[in-house]
Formats: sequence, structure tokens, C-alpha cells
Amino acid sequence: MIEDIILQFVEAINEHNVEKIIELMSEDHEFIDTWNRKETKKEMSKGWKDYFEWFPDYHIEILEYFKSNASIGLLGFASGSYKGNKNSYWKIPAFWKIRVEKEKVKLWQVVADSKIPFDSMNERS
Repeated sequence: MIEDIILQFVEAINEHNVEKIIELMSEDHEFIDTWNRKETKKEMSKGWKDYFEWFPDYHIEILEYFKSNASIGLLGFASGSYKGNKNSYWKIPAFWKIRVEKEKVKLWQVVADSKIPFDSMNERS
């Protein structure tokens, strides 16, 4: 079931389980960030590892779920802190658009104010 795949993907993200995240991606997986930059499965294998190093407490909180014929939408919050520094903690509203095909995540698109997390990388404790 599509919802189960998405919940497994979110759980893998919250556990920082890069192997599981990669396993749940389709071979033609596409990640699209807030700035509409696109990354492949291969690029995201490294991308998730880097992101979890930067934000070791990164967490997704889902509040609502939307479904259309082609996509699933998740509405909630993303939170974390740069290198675990409590002074750089942030929590921002976020929306994720997901497509699942053949029990794999084909599309993971995030829309959020990514300036806040990246600005936290420059803050001093």
C-alpha cells in the first residue's frame, strides 16, 4: 500500500537510516528541493548522509496527509540543529510531495524555508 511505503520512508528519515531510505527509492528516484534543484538516487545516497551529519537530530513531524490521483502530500514540520548545537535549533513548516510506483518512492519533493536551516550553520553558540 502506498501509504505504508511513505510511512516507512518517513520513519527511515527520522531514524537517519540511509540504507533503508535508499532501499525504498526507485532506481529513477528524483529528489527535488525547495529551490527546484533535482537530485538522483545516486546523488541522494551521499546527500542524506551529509544532511544527517549537518543536522544529527533532523526530524520530520507529519500533521496532515493529502492524496490525489498521482501524488501524496504531507504537511507538517521539519526540525533539527546544526551539528546538534541547541543554540542553532530550528523547526519550520514543511510540505512534501511524494509519488510511489511499484512500492518504491519515485519522487520526494520538499517545500520549506530552507534558508533557516542553512543560516543555522553560520550561527555561533
